[in-house]
Amino acid sequence: MNHRSKQRVLVVEDEKISRTILSALLKDEFQVILAKSGEQALERLASDDQIDLILLDVLMPDMDGHEVLRRIKAGDATRDIPVVFITALNSTNDEEKGLKLGASDYIGKPFSPAIVKARVSNLLRFVRQRKLLETLAGRDGLTEIPNRRAFDQALLQEIARSLRGGQTFSLGLIDVDFFKQYNDCYGHAAGDSTLKQVAKTVVDALRRPTDLAARYGGEEFVFILPDSDAAGGVEVAEAIRQLVAELGIEHGKSVVAPHVTISVGGVTVSGHHGSAEELLMAADRQLYEAKRLGRNRVCWSAPAPAVVGQTAPAADSDACA
Repeated sequence: MNHRSKQRVLVVEDEKISRTILSALLKDEFQVILAKSGEQALERLASDDQIDLILLDVLMPDMDGHEVLRRIKAGDATRDIPVVFITALNSTNDEEKGLKLGASDYIGKPFSPAIVKARVSNLLRFVRQRKLLETLAGRDGLTEIPNRRAFDQALLQEIARSLRGGQTFSLGLIDVDFFKQYNDCYGHAAGDSTLKQVAKTVVDALRRPTDLAARYGGEEFVFILPDSDAAGGVEVAEAIRQLVAELGIEHGKSVVAPHVTISVGGVTVSGHHGSAEELLMAADRQLYEAKRLGRNRVCWSAPAPAVVGQTAPAADSDACA
């Protein structure tokens, strides 16, 4: 296996002897990246988006493994990377805490080289298979709806169709409100369950076979509505917002409502001559506005902005409900 095709393992361990042993144990089969502190591990992750697995010591000075794991799971680019705790803590309470935070497995110290290799190999085999299946199927591994790659392709096709015939279409971007706080409070297993429920709600709210919903990344979802004007886009977005609220998923850390809510930003265009990135930025600006206004609402641009939420009607071209 050449260097480029090797899967990448980040080893986070403050003890030099343990780092050396783990590196020597894994380097023949995998590309090993070393970090001797939590801060250094986060720096490695920020600069390297190809890491497949993290071996993380729990007991480290300054920033312990639990805090490192919280930050990993809070990042859109890192939340899906499997993390294996390596620790001398062996009580069931310690293990429960780590699993609730999102750890994939535990390896106790002193560790057995054979056990380390077997568990790392098994997890990385799963990672490789998952990535391959997601790529081939165009499906998100968690929610089982179309993934970012499938969405990117669909958006390019819709832009090309709009240019050819001047058709109007709508694009919406969804963010689950205060999702980091939800994960911190209820754990990542509950967070994954919530994302699945939100994804199903978004898909079920779409009315036509040509409509597409996808997981955009982390707690963000996106939808494309071909041949849809702004009124149609806002109507669908508002229906999704209400349906998610009606799920009644408890969220004690939200300052918006006692249950899970979403914010939606969208844009409607006709004969779009710009890039896909420009359209996404336009939708993202509307999403930012929905958050600025208090979240749990819809903001839409067509190109004159429309706002839908829980406030009284606004002036000029804004419409609220």
